[in-house]
Amino acid sequence: MSKPIGIGVIGMGWMGELHARSYQQVPVRFPDAPLTPELVICADEFEKRALGSQAKYGFGTAATNWRDVIGNDAVDVVHITTPNNLHLEIATAAAEAGKHVFCEKPVGRNPGETAQIAAAVREAGVNSHVGFNYRWVPVVQKAKQIIDEGRIGDITHYRGQFLEGYGANPNAMLTWRFAEEESGLGALGDIMSHTVDMAHMLAGPVTRVVSQKETFIKERPAAVPGEGTHYSIGAGGPLEKVSNEDYVGALVQFESGARGSFEVCRVVVGEKLGLRFQINGTTGAMHWSLERMNELDLYLLETEDPVRDGYINLRSGPEMPHHANFNPAQGLQISYDDLKVIEMYEFLRAIAEDRPSVPGLAEAVAVGAVAEAMRRSWESGHWEAVTPI
Repeated sequence: MSKPIGIGVIGMGWMGELHARSYQQVPVRFPDAPLTPELVICADEFEKRALGSQAKYGFGTAATNWRDVIGNDAVDVVHITTPNNLHLEIATAAAEAGKHVFCEKPVGRNPGETAQIAAAVREAGVNSHVGFNYRWVPVVQKAKQIIDEGRIGDITHYRGQFLEGYGANPNAMLTWRFAEEESGLGALGDIMSHTVDMAHMLAGPVTRVVSQKETFIKERPAAVPGEGTHYSIGAGGPLEKVSNEDYVGALVQFESGARGSFEVCRVVVGEKLGLRFQINGTTGAMHWSLERMNELDLYLLETEDPVRDGYINLRSGPEMPHHANFNPAQGLQISYDDLKVIEMYEFLRAIAEDRPSVPGLAEAVAVGAVAEAMRRSWESGHWEAVTPI
C-alpha cells in the first residue's frame, strides 16, 4: 500500500484546478503509484475561487493567503499555478520550509528569477518539477525512443513552432500574461519555453541563437480581477497597453551541430494550438503537431522500394509509454488532461525514489539560458551564445 503525501495548491484558476483533478486521477490511472496524493489545502487571493475549488475537489481547507499553504504541516508538496510575478517568493518560501516544489513554467518572470528559484530548491535539498507537460505525450515519448535508438541517424534539422491564436482577437482581455509587471516575458516565457524544452529533450542543447520579437496588438481591454483567463473576450471597457512581446522567432544551432529554427506567436489568426516539431536526420525524419496529438508521422530510410518510400503515420497505442494507463486500444486517443495526470505520477515517483524529477528546475534553467540569449540578440541584432545563468 502506498504512503500518503500531502498536496497544497496555490492559485486556483484553470491550471490550479487542473492540477487538483489530475491528482485525483493518479490512484485510478496508476495503481502502482508509490505515493497517494491527499489534497490538503488550496489557496487563491479571491475567496470565491478558493472555496469553489475546495468544494469541487475535496481539499481539506481553503485560504486566501498563500502562506497558509506553506505553513500547513500536513503539506509535503506545494504547487504554484499563480501569475509569474509570485513564483520567486512562493517557491523560495516553500523550499525553505522543506516542501517539494511543482511550479508551472516559465518559473518566474525572467531567467534570472528562474535561476534564483533553482538555487533555493537546490540549497534546501527538496525535489522540483516544472510543467513542461507536452513531453509526456505518448507518441512524443515514442519519438524520443526512435531518436535515441539511432533510427533517424544524426539530426541535421530541427524546426519547432508554437503558434497560437488565443490573443488574436484584439478584444482578448489584458490578463496578466500580457503585462510585463506580472508576467515578465510574454510569448518568450509563455510558449517559447515549451518549444525550447521539447527541442532540448529531442535534439539536445542549443548553443547559439539569433532572434527577433514583435508586439502586434498594442492595447487590450482591461481584465476583470478574479474572472476569466487569457482566452476571455471583453469589449467596451477601457484599454490598457500590452507591455510584452506577442511574437518571437529565432535561428538556432545545437551542440550536436544540427541547425534549426524556433517560432512562437500568441496572436496568429487561423492557428489554434500549433505546437509542433519537424526533425530531419541522416536516415529518417519525423513530424508531430499538438492539434493531432496522438499521431506521429515517421519517415525511415530503410528501403529502396519506391512504393514504400514515404512517411508512415503512427497512432498512439498501448505499446507506447503511459497510453495503456488510460485505455487499452490502438488509436483511441488520450487527452491534454491526461498529460497532467502522467506529470503528477512521474513527480510522485521521483519523490518516492529520492531522485531528481525530470523536467525539474535544472531543465527550466536550461530553457531560461536560451531565452536569455534570445533577449540579448534582440538588443544586439547578432548571434548570441547560450551561456549559463
